[in-house]
Amino acid sequence: MELQYCINYLLTLTQHEVFQTFSGRLSQFDITPGQYGILNCLWQKEFCTPKEIVQTLRLDNSTVSGVLDRMQKRGLINRVTDPSDRRSVQVIATEMGKSLREDVLQVIADLNEQILGDFSQENRSNLISCLQQIGKIQLS
Repeated sequence: MELQYCINYLLTLTQHEVFQTFSGRLSQFDITPGQYGILNCLWQKEFCTPKEIVQTLRLDNSTVSGVLDRMQKRGLINRVTDPSDRRSVQVIATEMGKSLREDVLQVIADLNEQILGDFSQENRSNLISCLQQIGKIQLS
């Protein structure tokens, strides 16, 4: 098979291009695409456990732990002991982390529009559906 038709090659190059675009635009908020993913989890719910973040973002425990460490040092999140189970930790967005929500979500919407701008609405829907199918992403 020719490399330019290999799905792994195509997805890898595409993911790299999108990641670089998102990284560049999110840098104005001093966050990375991975940190955006975590913040988005926290914007959806009052708190998440690290395990829930790992499951939602499909990342390794060690990766999430390192990102949470950096985010906590920056004052974007806090880790607090679950009052109902002292062995469990909850991750919450700080006021600083919450304050980024509107602006960051607008940039994300703008980036999605920029990247998908040359696609018809039907092709956008098909692309998203195909990516969800490949990634085995179940919508809740």
